[in-house]
Amino acid sequence: MAAAALLGLEKKSLREQALAALRTAITSGALEPGRHLVETELSEMLQISRGTLREALRQLQQEGLVSAGARGRLSVRHLDAKEIRDIYSVRAALESLAARTLCELPDRQHVIGSLRTAIQAMEAATHGTMEERVESDLDFHRTMCRLTGNETLLHSWESLEGSIRMSIMFAGPDKGVRNMSVDRHNDIVAAIETGDAILARDTIREHMDSAAAILVA
Repeated sequence: MAAAALLGLEKKSLREQALAALRTAITSGALEPGRHLVETELSEMLQISRGTLREALRQLQQEGLVSAGARGRLSVRHLDAKEIRDIYSVRAALESLAARTLCELPDRQHVIGSLRTAIQAMEAATHGTMEERVESDLDFHRTMCRLTGNETLLHSWESLEGSIRMSIMFAGPDKGVRNMSVDRHNDIVAAIETGDAILARDTIREHMDSAAAILVA
């Protein structure tokens, strides 16, 4: 196990920092899919109590990053092709709702400006690390949901974020990068800018269908 990803916690909130460290270790592959999570080992590495560790693991289980097996033994979740397709199907529904909501705004210029700024960040990240590229891609989609002003929609999308990261890790960087095309994201912004909710919905669905197909190919 890559211990560096699990060390160096500060005092301000051990539970939150343990949660963040474990989440990063899982989504980066430092804790690989299928790995059993041993409380004594992890609590020693993180230098926290087993009670605090259990709280963090419960949260990760709710996020879909950790799953319980026989006798409740926890392990890093392993995604299969069906699960990835299911994740992207739900993403398509949520982001189609976001796009439709944005199309219905009487003044969409501030929305278009924010989305174009997010795309500029994606363009800048093309020369960065894989992690930077993933973050900029997710930020675009998160921004689209946030701009709707629908907190339930945003929360629902964010609850999938860990699984989205894992799906990229499952597929590998080459396939993941193919889904981060700036042109494909420009198509989404252009559809929203027209105000045509059906066009925006269809553009999102095609984006998610092709993304899922690439990841499981």
